[in-house]
Amino acid sequence: MKISLNTNKDIVKVVKEGLKRTGGYCPCRAERKEEFKCMCEEFKQQIDDPEFEGFCHCMLYYKSKD
Repeated sequence: MKISLNTNKDIVKVVKEGLKRTGGYCPCRAERKEEFKCMCEEFKQQIDDPEFEGFCHCMLYYKSKD
C-alpha cells in the first residue's frame, strides 16, 4: 500500500489553500467536525480497507494497493 499526493499540482494547490483557510478541515465539506480534519476519518477507513484504491474525498491523497 502507498499513500501519495495527487499528481495534479493544481488540485493539490487549491486543496492545501483550502486547508489553511479552514484550519485543517476538509475544504470540500460544509461542516467543521473533528472527523473531517485532514487526513479525515473516511480516508483513514479507506486506507484500512485492503480492497480500496483511489482518492480521498477532496482528492488530495491517493491510496494505491501496491
